[in-house]
Amino acid sequence: MTTLHGKKVFITGASSGIGASTALKVAAQGALPVLLARRYDQLKNIALNIEEQTGVQSLFYSVDVSDEGQVKHVFEKIEKEIGFCDILVNNAGFGVFEHVKDSSLENIRSMFEVNVFGLIACTQAVLPHMLEANRGHIINVVSQAGKLATPKSSGYAASKHAALGFTNSLRLELSDTNINVSTVNFGPVDTNFFSHADPSGSYVKNVKRWMLTSEQASEAIVRVMMKQNREVNLPRWMGIGAKLYQLAPHLFEKVAGNAFKMK
Repeated sequence: MTTLHGKKVFITGASSGIGASTALKVAAQGALPVLLARRYDQLKNIALNIEEQTGVQSLFYSVDVSDEGQVKHVFEKIEKEIGFCDILVNNAGFGVFEHVKDSSLENIRSMFEVNVFGLIACTQAVLPHMLEANRGHIINVVSQAGKLATPKSSGYAASKHAALGFTNSLRLELSDTNINVSTVNFGPVDTNFFSHADPSGSYVKNVKRWMLTSEQASEAIVRVMMKQNREVNLPRWMGIGAKLYQLAPHLFEKVAGNAFKMK
């Protein structure tokens, strides 16, 4: 187990939900959270809250991770101001739940730009410096949807499959270094993610009893930082379900098919 004291932890999607909760927790561990998201005012409020609760003056920068130019500019600016990134948490992401027949390529493209290309752009921004120092930790918050697709989430699941594939390949590329690469795959988490993904509220209503809280999700991410796990799947039963699906997809769909149709 490692310590987070004095570490610089970059967190995308830090203006609310899992990202904001993770930032507060790493500050409480003595780390310096660097908050990244589009909404400057919300980042400022999160930073003030962190300082009030922990005494840590976190840094915050407005950036749209889907804009490669913005990512490059902001990360170069951060490097000049505070130096090396010890831990990168690629948490930014969003989803739109639609049937394929109703989906627009614009929505699917937007999900890929944030969930995949944004994650890759942020990783590429810190990786050269981690390689030079031969240390660092990249944590990608992906999703159980990256392992187990369900109806009405084709575009979102495809983006998360891609993010998971990228992460696993990156881990192998860095296997001869001291840079750790981790994946955190959550099932549904009770955040404002669903206000955009499912405006009707029907999915949240159907899965409310199984939803993780932001607190539980951020605790898991911090444990990954401390223990440097390869992969964490929560809730555990959903992770087991994904493994069973990989072993016997036809049987799993036949037995648990109705459970896939909660959206």
